[in-house]
Amino acid sequence: MEVQRALSEIIHGEIKDPRIHPMTSVVAVEVTPDLKYCKAYISVLGDQEAAAATVQGLKSAVGYVRRELARKVNLRNTPEVTFILDQSIEYGVKMSRLIDEVAQRDKALEEEREEQEEQAGEE
Repeated sequence: MEVQRALSEIIHGEIKDPRIHPMTSVVAVEVTPDLKYCKAYISVLGDQEAAAATVQGLKSAVGYVRRELARKVNLRNTPEVTFILDQSIEYGVKMSRLIDEVAQRDKALEEEREEQEEQAGEE
């Protein structure tokens, strides 16, 4: 968890690469038991182009990220960091938006049907 927090801080506050989207999140981090390797799963709230550019920016800054990680987190070894795109958060946001749209449409149809029933009852 400490590695995840440190990576988030480094990505948001210290890397100046314009390719890295401001809405980038570190979703999860897996560090091997020997602390040699680290998989950082990132999510980018944006289109596929922004996600691809962010991954490229992070890959080019991996040396800097590793040095900063060593400085921030006290580990025996500083792991080699690999960034992996994980768009599950964006997918969840999109699904939530779609569900809300359907719910609103259903509510509008229900209200319209009730109005028609009332008008039919008055006739």
